[in-house]
Amino acid sequence: MTVTIDNWADGERIPGANSFCIPADEGNVSMGENKSPGMSWSGAPEGTKSYAIICHDPDVPSAADDVNQEGKTVPASLPRVDFYHWVLVDIAATTTSLAEGADGADITAGGKDTGPTDVGIRGKNNFTDWFAGDADMGGTYGGYDGPCPPWNDAIMHHYIFTVYAMDTTSLGLSGDFGGPEALAAMEGHILASGQCMGTYSLNKNLL
Repeated sequence: MTVTIDNWADGERIPGANSFCIPADEGNVSMGENKSPGMSWSGAPEGTKSYAIICHDPDVPSAADDVNQEGKTVPASLPRVDFYHWVLVDIAATTTSLAEGADGADITAGGKDTGPTDVGIRGKNNFTDWFAGDADMGGTYGGYDGPCPPWNDAIMHHYIFTVYAMDTTSLGLSGDFGGPEALAAMEGHILASGQCMGTYSLNKNLL
């Protein structure tokens, strides 16, 4: 399958329009527009009954000790883990594109709702975990929330947008599911997939 994103080509930098955080003129970060990207896909095989979209960043620090700390750097040698930015399943087989902002067009304190939407069923993303316990931002984050890597991370982050063609109209997911649960439910149902990757950093030494 071929996946095309409107605002960047595969391997290019993700723009601020599709990012949770952007570099600040003064200080470290400002808030981005946080719109889900406009995208399209083609090449799904016969028998496709639905689609799923997952965006994940495999470059997230496995320990937060040095994250966003003045005078410190998150070292490139630190082991990295997956962070899911977007989990959308049960997209109708007749849908082969999404407009920009179709699954999120701003930053919502406490998170956007999970569950059924006009474009599919939203799972939760890992900002749910990042903001856990935060009095202002804590909550369950559904839909798309874009890049906001540590501004002191030594490495560039990669955001992999994968579209899956499924052999079933529904994965049977509901409630509080995230990326790992969606991927587990997909096992044995994936007919094909395609990816488009974008890069991002808030480290001014990498810009």
